[in-house]
Amino acid sequence: MNPTLAKIDRQNEHYTFELAPGVRRTTVTFRNHFGIELAGDLYTPEKAASSGNPALAVSGPFGAVKEQASGLYANQMASLGYIALAFDPSYTGESGGEPRFMNSPDINTEDFMAAVDYLSTRDNIDPEKIGIIGICGWGGMAINTAAIDTRIKATVASTMYDMSRVTANGYFDNANTPEARNDLRKTLMAQRIEDFKSMEKGGSYKLGGGVIDPLPQDAPYCKRLLRLLQN
Repeated sequence: MNPTLAKIDRQNEHYTFELAPGVRRTTVTFRNHFGIELAGDLYTPEKAASSGNPALAVSGPFGAVKEQASGLYANQMASLGYIALAFDPSYTGESGGEPRFMNSPDINTEDFMAAVDYLSTRDNIDPEKIGIIGICGWGGMAINTAAIDTRIKATVASTMYDMSRVTANGYFDNANTPEARNDLRKTLMAQRIEDFKSMEKGGSYKLGGGVIDPLPQDAPYCKRLLRLLQN
C-alpha cells in the first residue's frame, strides 16, 4: 500500500465538498496492469439495487486528487442514482507510483481502464452500463480510453480547452512554427540533463507548475490538503 494512504486518518479526513444525502462513500484500492496500486472513493446510492446498477469512473483535473473535483462529480452522480468511482491516477495523491507528480498518457489511460476493471467486477454493477468522466486535462485521457475500451458505453470530457494543442502550439497558437517547436524540444532535452544531474545527487525532477513550495501559512485548506497528499 502507498505509505501516504496508510498514514491518513480517513475517519477525520476533510473533503472540499459535503457528502450528498443518501450517498455512501467507501475507500477502495485496485491495481492497474502496470502493477501500480490506485486509491479511490466509491460513491454508492443508499437505495442502490443489489445488482444491475449503472456505474461511472471519474478522474481529473490534471494534477488534482479525488477529494476535490472528481469526488464532487462522483458524489453528485451518485445522488442521481449511479455508483461512481473517483480515483487518484498513478503518481498522484494516495495512489502509488514513483517518481511522484508524473504523468504518462499510456499509464493514465490504463488507470481509467483499471477503474473500469474494478467496476465491471462488482456484483451490484451491470458491466454493460459503465461510463467514464474525465475532468479538465483528464478529458483527453477519457477520450483516449474510450477509443480503446469497448466496455465503456458513455464518455464525458468536461474540458475547457485542448491541452494537446496548447502543448504543441502554445496558447492561442502563439508558438505554432517549426522553429518554436524545435526550441521547445531543445528546452526539454536540456531539462533532462539537469534532472539527471539532480537525481544523481539524491535530488528530484524539476516540477512543472502545481502547488507552490513552500506553501504560505494562510493558504486555503484545499491547497494544504493537496500538499499533504503530495508529500
